[in-house]
Amino acid sequence: MGGAQETAEEFARRVGLPVGNPAYLRRALTHSSYLNENPMELEDNERLEFLGDAVLDMVVASWLYNYYPELEEGDLTRMRSAIVGTEQLAGFAQELQVGRALRLGRGENEAGGRLRRTVLCGAFEAIIAATYQDSGLEAVATFLDPLLTRAAGRIFDLRLDRDPKGRLQEWAQSHGLGVPHYRLHSISGPDHDRAFEYEVLVNGEPSGRGAGTSKQAATKAAAQAALDALGAG
Repeated sequence: MGGAQETAEEFARRVGLPVGNPAYLRRALTHSSYLNENPMELEDNERLEFLGDAVLDMVVASWLYNYYPELEEGDLTRMRSAIVGTEQLAGFAQELQVGRALRLGRGENEAGGRLRRTVLCGAFEAIIAATYQDSGLEAVATFLDPLLTRAAGRIFDLRLDRDPKGRLQEWAQSHGLGVPHYRLHSISGPDHDRAFEYEVLVNGEPSGRGAGTSKQAATKAAAQAALDALGAG
């Protein structure tokens, strides 16, 4: 990723984050690889990730409860899972161009860490925790509101709140075709950034193929491809 390294303060101004104590945000943007090469730093963002995960669960649950009064508990749970999953949180980080402000070690940076979804997801969780520590829950909710509005609309439009593997299994069994079987087709990429490709067989026939940065993401993509191909949407 080109361009000069952003400071925490520059990042906050660009994305509209309140900053009282910039130390929280600097820590949120500090990957463990940076700490390894800069021992004078006191802490990386891993503890903030832990806190941010809990804060996100609370804020997203509250947001969904208030914005979607017609949804039942199971639907709310599926929506929250889709929003706070690694892929969507990394998507938020990409939307905000968090990579421009990440503090990475040289090796991690050269290996493409600014684009790695696990790194971006962790950084986003840490940023949420830093905002909570610095400015409180209301500031987090205000910051997340436009992101959640866009994400929820997309999740509904694409039915991403419904696990495609579960939907495929329901469809296959309802048509007397048994349980779908997933098989690994290929693994590519370096150890730190693997890409998996899986194929799903329905009634023994190849029905869809999907790729992802984890086995779970790849099998879900394969299931969705099969649903599309079979007209089971």
